[in-house]
Amino acid sequence: MTSEAGASFHFRTSQFTGTQRPWLDLYGVRLRAVPYFGSASSRPFVDPALIHRCLPDELLFEVFTRMTPYSLGKAACVCRKWRYTIRHPVFWRSACLKAWQASGPVENYRIIQSVYGGSWRKMWLVRPRLRTDGLYVSRNTYIRAGVAEWKVTNPVHVVCYYRYIRFYPSGRFLYKNSSQKVKEVVKFMNFRTSKADCVFSGHYTLTNDQVEAALLYPGLRRTVLRIRLRVRGTTAGANNRLDLLSLVTSGVNDSEINDPDGDMLGVVEGWEEDETHNPDVPAVSHRRGFTPFVFVPFEEVETSVLNLPVDKMDYFVPG
Repeated sequence: MTSEAGASFHFRTSQFTGTQRPWLDLYGVRLRAVPYFGSASSRPFVDPALIHRCLPDELLFEVFTRMTPYSLGKAACVCRKWRYTIRHPVFWRSACLKAWQASGPVENYRIIQSVYGGSWRKMWLVRPRLRTDGLYVSRNTYIRAGVAEWKVTNPVHVVCYYRYIRFYPSGRFLYKNSSQKVKEVVKFMNFRTSKADCVFSGHYTLTNDQVEAALLYPGLRRTVLRIRLRVRGTTAGANNRLDLLSLVTSGVNDSEINDPDGDMLGVVEGWEEDETHNPDVPAVSHRRGFTPFVFVPFEEVETSVLNLPVDKMDYFVPG
């Protein structure tokens, strides 16, 4: 009778002192992680994700191979298995060799071994590079005085214009000055466009984070435009900003130009900032319109904030 009373008392007190917590049953149970693609583990496992049960690892690997590096970064946030699979060096090796193809494969292999410890992914995130999957846009504004129709007012106008640069991995780039918005200009920024669209091509070199570029303005008085930029990023691997360090226009002799579409960097190499080879075209070092370039991917040109009119965005600070 005493044992029955003790059991009854223990049952009644346990109803108030304890709560139903089923997850406590998991204590002491080892949870096995899902091995990533290429794992050396031989133990069988059942993947809980439906896509992994239906799609073989070989096909998943082929899908990742055809994705851009920035899409791979987004896919790595989906699950742990995708994250470990995307860390495979084959994805980042092809991306790095394409991004720095102007340096050549031998130089890239030397840099990755001497600077980045053999990690292609680290090289992609740390080494400065120019992005080729969109446009670099610089939005500039200035105040212009209007015509005073009445004596009591002095009207002014806020003028907005843009500088556009599109880089190619081969060492060439396209440049355009325009008052048109990004979504209107993107269709002209290619090598198939005509000179009537005022899109000019040139060559550039990238040394560390410094960009040297030059192009030729055709016409009766040929003018060479020399640009010096510095690439940086708001986050690791972004490379989404270009600081305009100098912008110089100067004259060039016709005898120095063998091909209008040739490499102008070789022509102006070693020139001083105030040097010109045509007395009719003096060298001018421009000091205005040095707003940093902001990178806009092709998939965001329609929705970019840079498409807003002047009255809704009088000033734009890229950061």
